Amino acid sequence: MASKTDWKNVAAPTLADFEIIAAAAWERIQPEFREVCGDLVIRIEDFGLDEVLDELGIESPFDLMGLYQGVSLDKKSVLDVPREPDMVFLYRRAILDYWTESGEETLGEIITHVLVHEIGHHFGFSDADMEEIESEVTH
Repeated sequence: MASKTDWKNVAAPTLADFEIIAAAAWERIQPEFREVCGDLVIRIEDFGLDEVLDELGIESPFDLMGLYQGVSLDKKSVLDVPREPDMVFLYRRAILDYWTESGEETLGEIITHVLVHEIGHHFGFSDADMEEIESEVTH
């Protein structure tokens, strides 16, 4: 019996594929929300750095799907010394692992969820605030 899929040419989405999906998720976020993000940088990595995992007390790199790195807007001051831009990291391998285990959401939905959640930390939002913002994102 012939297989419906030729698995020898199938591969997991690459870092570049994730960048495309994350960019599409970013574009679906309401413009007013994107505008106030300023120079926020979104980076895709396979895993969080060991130092980051240790600092957060996370034993497995598969347990961290995203991270906001910077000073949230609610804690910034106009008197702050300029520094590196705030960043959101999306961790490809952890997201893929979650996606394959959950089976209920598309990869784009998961990436959007993690992106909105981490951007929410940029604003100092609560989880309830982030859920409301995510519910307004068009899929």
